[in-house]
Amino acid sequence: QEQPMESGGGLVQPGGSLRLSCATSETISSIYTMGWYRQAPGQRRELVATLTNGGVTVYSNSVKGRFTISRDNAKRTVYLQMNSLKPEDTAVYYCNVNTGRAIIWGQGTQVTVSS
Repeated sequence: QEQPMESGGGLVQPGGSLRLSCATSETISSIYTMGWYRQAPGQRRELVATLTNGGVTVYSNSVKGRFTISRDNAKRTVYLQMNSLKPEDTAVYYCNVNTGRAIIWGQGTQVTVSS
């Protein structure tokens, strides 16, 4: 399987916004879930948000109300809109595609929230 392609990371001030994108080559019908995880230095990778093929979303408590996950099936792309960013959101964000046969990770994109 090909790695999904992530984009949209960067440096933003506290309270700012970013939108991450992740494009996959997998067919939509083969995908169970697409989502985002993050890993801060010295910490374990943790779930941020996932979206099932049926439209069910799951969010980490730490991002509920601030982040929104969505998907464009025609573009085979999942988005993570991140608002009201905090310094503790600083991490490498990884896209995750679960087809049931395999779990495919992206290479990660750095998000830094700092003044």
